Amino acid sequence: MRVLGIESSCDETGVAVYDTAGGLLAHRLYSQIAMHQAYGGVVPELASRDHVLRLLPLVREVLAAADSDRESIDGVAYTAGPGLIGALLVGAGFAASLSFAWGKPAVGVHHLEGHLLAPLLEANPPAFPFLALLVSGGHTQLVDVAGLGAYRILGETLDDAAGEAFDKTAKLLGLPYPGGAALAKLAEGGHIGRYVFPRPMLDRPGLDFSFSGLKTAALVALRDRILDESIRADVARGFQDAVVETLAEKCRRALAVTGHQRLVIAGGVGANRRLRERLAEVVRNAGAELYFPRAEFCTDNGAMIALAGCLRLAAGMHHGGVMNARANWDLGDCGTTGE
Repeated sequence: MRVLGIESSCDETGVAVYDTAGGLLAHRLYSQIAMHQAYGGVVPELASRDHVLRLLPLVREVLAAADSDRESIDGVAYTAGPGLIGALLVGAGFAASLSFAWGKPAVGVHHLEGHLLAPLLEANPPAFPFLALLVSGGHTQLVDVAGLGAYRILGETLDDAAGEAFDKTAKLLGLPYPGGAALAKLAEGGHIGRYVFPRPMLDRPGLDFSFSGLKTAALVALRDRILDESIRADVARGFQDAVVETLAEKCRRALAVTGHQRLVIAGGVGANRRLRERLAEVVRNAGAELYFPRAEFCTDNGAMIALAGCLRLAAGMHHGGVMNARANWDLGDCGTTGE
């Protein structure tokens, strides 16, 4: 089974070819960050227009790099949601057109399912079942993953996602968009304990998250201060430590509740070095194992969509050429029979 995967849910145009026998054959990614930086965030209309420009050249490039053509491709996978509806429709329409022209099945993939399965791209993939921490700019969830399409949400954020809180706090610190990685780098020079922020929702039972208060705490800490480099670094360190400790404690609780021996970390914030180090301590103390994709597959990419689509098509999960795109789509509703 060889599948072409297309990701266009936000501001990254990703294309890849995945093969069940050969693994990931080729992948390319075009990021729109430079275009959106001037606006301090993603402009949906600009994102959609840029996907239109990039998709066909990227598909041609990836097919050539994978030594593939329309005859050797067995199906086309695309991100069906959630995401920016205009951007999703560009990818979905393009995939449906290829599916029709090539006479090959198409499958719409849940964007978060792609992230959950991204560690399967690595040489030492986790086996089902496992616990997953899905942490990105738009989502922070703990998911019980029983198998392909079998996902149960154990806890999720009640307001801001962790990545969103990182970006908003980075903006308060005068860092450029997107600010998560820049804040983490700034935090490396900060002093431990100079600023101690609350660990939200750790004083109550359950596995839900809340990060909007942390952003407010950072705002209060910065108010009426002359922001020299030392203060900015100390605030960044205190903020990052609060987020990391909150995520780590919730993962510890979830491992205890589920009894799982495998923890997967996925999503853009999963590339944070301090978070990986802290979660490694958590799983070691629990006698479990930690899995995560390489950094380039933590953020949005076509490889994870090609992989997820390949697994779904191999299992007979496709929708017969009907194009789907959903701005909002619960992970627990993606099911085992396609969308």
